[in-house]
Amino acid sequence: MSRIGKNPIAIAEGVTVTIVDNVVTVKGKLGELSQVIEGNVTVKQEDGLLTLERASENKKDKAQHGLYRALLSNMVEGVSKGFTKELELVGVGYRASNQGQKLDLALGFSHNIVINLAPEVKVETISEKGKNPIIKLTSYDKQLVGQVAAKIRGFRKPEPYKGKGVKFVGEELRRKAGKSA
Repeated sequence: MSRIGKNPIAIAEGVTVTIVDNVVTVKGKLGELSQVIEGNVTVKQEDGLLTLERASENKKDKAQHGLYRALLSNMVEGVSKGFTKELELVGVGYRASNQGQKLDLALGFSHNIVINLAPEVKVETISEKGKNPIIKLTSYDKQLVGQVAAKIRGFRKPEPYKGKGVKFVGEELRRKAGKSA
């Protein structure tokens, strides 16, 4: 991970970074994120670049060096551009609809699943005739949007025979052959 940690992070236009007592706060047009930097890793800001340095060469410090560099890079990208995850509902009768932050899923169970999403995550459902419904999740927090997408996928994971279930758009599924007669 140390090779990742050595790369500097370019601060995008319109993004402000403040470093106070091992807490890095990144503010942009989409929102504000903060991260506590623990261990022997120090963050420096100069000339529109963020650089991270570690105190020693031991394994834990190298791992944290790369980890915090990746987290800070995702924070800078998130508050300037944002992150999007798209989920596709494959199956007859599988539907998705939303009213504000409330997502209503019909996934073949006896009752619909209703999820109240965090205010940081914007949800959009796309239903076109002849195509599978798509749920589009957008947020400036990469960890949060990934966690919400994984939770929705967990309600009905794609099964290996027909591929029915909730899957990410573009996800390749391992398919199994059925019974051989």
